[in-house]
Order: sequence, then C-alpha cells, then structure tokens
Amino acid sequence: MGAKTNAGRFFEDYALGQRIVHAVPRTISGGERALYHALYPARHALASSDSFAQACGLSAPPLDDLLVFHTVFGKTVPDVSLNAVANLGYADGRFLRPVHAGDTLRAESEVIGVKETSSGKTGIVWVRTIGLNQRDETVLSYVRWVMVRKRDVIAPAPTASPPDLPSAVPAEDLTLPEGLDFTNYNFDLAGEPHRWGDYAIGETIDHVDGVTIEEAEHMLATRLWQNTAKVHFDATNRPDGKRLIYGGHVISMARALSFNGLANAQLIAAINGGTHAAPCFAGTTLRAWSEVLDKAETPNPSIGALRLRLTATTGAPFALRDEMGKYLPEVLLDLDYWALIPR
Repeated sequence: MGAKTNAGRFFEDYALGQRIVHAVPRTISGGERALYHALYPARHALASSDSFAQACGLSAPPLDDLLVFHTVFGKTVPDVSLNAVANLGYADGRFLRPVHAGDTLRAESEVIGVKETSSGKTGIVWVRTIGLNQRDETVLSYVRWVMVRKRDVIAPAPTASPPDLPSAVPAEDLTLPEGLDFTNYNFDLAGEPHRWGDYAIGETIDHVDGVTIEEAEHMLATRLWQNTAKVHFDATNRPDGKRLIYGGHVISMARALSFNGLANAQLIAAINGGTHAAPCFAGTTLRAWSEVLDKAETPNPSIGALRLRLTATTGAPFALRDEMGKYLPEVLLDLDYWALIPR
C-alpha cells in the first residue's frame, strides 16, 4: 500500500511548462482583515475604513493588497516551496482586481524556469502564480523563484532554462480598481497632505519607526496564511535551530512602516521585483526607508502612480549596497513596486 502523506516536491519533480492546481480554496472574512491590522501597524485609510473607501468611489473597502498576496502565496507553498531552502525573489506582479471580505481565493501555478545550482544539491525553480476569485477572475499574477533541495544529489541536472522577466511592469499596464476616484480624497482622514506632485524622482524617505520581530507574531502570521514551508514553523529544520521569518512577514511590516511618509500611497498596483537579501529571525529590529524611482500619470486625472523602492534593514537608512554592488549585510529586503496615490 502506498503512503498517503506527501513529502512535497523536490527539484527533480519540476519540469518546464508543468501546471499545478493548488489546494485549498479559502474564503476571506473581516476576521483576516482585523488580524492583518493586528499583526502589522497597517493604517492606510482605503483598506482601514469602509466609509473612506466608499468616498473614493469603491463599493466596498478592498482587503490589504499584501493580505491577498500572502493568502495566494500560502496556497502555493505545499506544491512549490515545502522543501525550499529559501524564497529568492519576485517579479512581474500585477494586482488586477480588488478582493473584498466574503471572496474565495484559490491559486494555480506554471513552472516557467528551472536551473540546478553549482553545488548540485539544490536547484532554482521559477513559477508564475495566479490567484483567482470565486468567479474565476484573476485577481493577482506574479512570478517568484525558490531554491529547492534535490531528493537525490546525483540526479542529472535538467537543461538550464531561466525565464526572461521584465525589469518592471510598464506604467501603462497598471490596473485601476473599477470606480476608484480620488477627486474628493480627504487628506486629513488619510493622515498626511502629500500628493503625487509632492514627490520627486530620486527622493528618499526615512520611515523613522522600527519594529522588533517577535516569534509569536511570525508564527501566527505563518499559520494565518497557511504557509507550510518547514523552515518557517519547524525549528529542527535548520542546523542553527532557528525558524526563518517568512519573507512576506518582512514585506508587510516594512510596507506598514512606510505609512510614515507615504500615507497616501493607498494601493499596491504592481510588484516590479523583490529580493530577500538576508534571512530574518525573531529578535531582529526592522526599519524601513523608501526611494522614489519613477512617477507616472494614469487614465484617471485624480490618480497618480509612484514607483517606489522599499528597503527593510537593521541598519541606517539609505544604505543599500557596498562598493562591489552587493547588498549590505544589514539589508533584509529590497522591494520595487508601483503604488497609486492621489494627484
């Protein structure tokens, strides 16, 4: 009789073009919204206030973009990164439709690249994942790549086939939620007066505040997103006996900290690229800073887009790479994204 349990996929189990339908669909409620705001100091008004969202033309407040991202991401973990050494990065992420309380999300992925590492013990797998709602509408699409253990280190390596990924989502491809309009935007209630025109390309912003990452909150977040990656919840899975903090936890914490200086960057429209530059463990005090990389108009004259670099660090603001171009050891996250902001 065959075993009924699943040890997860190893590098040899992936093939270019392979399609994976992920279990289990999940209906999102207002409870997840409250838990997200309890885990992170998230205060952006559009996702916090029903009446604020309705005043901005939306029928209902959208759930935080990263809450949606984590939920879809969590669906993929048993099939993509259960045996991962690390989640390495993201690209070509597009938020296509708002998700509201009561929506049901599921996920599907396609393997778009594979490459064995030089050690021969692991390989890198690239997947494009889509998140779909109960109407089979795509709400989110993104690419990520992970380093996965091999089951058999002497197994032959597949032909290396890394994908060709765009450096950024073109501004003209950004999706505006249906009905969104910032004409009557209330800056007092949002928390800051800064509009799209107040930001300059090349400007850097120190978000000032810091948060010490706690084991309990990280474990709650990992379970909330149903993320089953062993390195996050099993302390025996690493030689140092530490649980690796889920990279999405770092992203959400940094995004929440960015409220101080970017309170009006209400929605994430796209993730152009992202790198988890260093591992994060409980006890780490995380700080964040941003750089304005680009600006763009949108078809709605009340809405602008800012392309932002969000950096999570344990060190000083505005320090990113050394003279050799490598990330400084204190840098945890380098995230490049488009945000929608009133003009």
